Amino acid sequence: MGTARGSAFDAEMLRRGIESHTSQTLLSLYADDAEIRVVDHNSRPSHPTLVRGRDRIAEMLDDVYSRDMTHRLEDCVVQDDRAAFSESCVYADGVQVFSESMITLRDGKIVEQTIIQAWDE
Repeated sequence: MGTARGSAFDAEMLRRGIESHTSQTLLSLYADDAEIRVVDHNSRPSHPTLVRGRDRIAEMLDDVYSRDMTHRLEDCVVQDDRAAFSESCVYADGVQVFSESMITLRDGKIVEQTIIQAWDE
């Protein structure tokens, strides 16, 4: 993984951010006005969870990274001002989570992200 030609987005930094044990590296990839839309069993497509602004995204990421779990970037594709990636996570008790993200970039920063996730229940 690396920086896509014509894009300042660094997929290797995305991997480091996802796989680290704190949210700081991952948070640095988001623009101040970024928005995340989450679709899962709690947030249906017609009523997704919306997280707007870097401060709110920081709160969300801090919550996720405070949990006893590991995160792994499976795949990442970057093309121009778009990127997509797959992430797998495992809680300490063995519960697994899988998510797919589509992101829009501006000046190498994430401005929009849609996350579709599922986990063992």
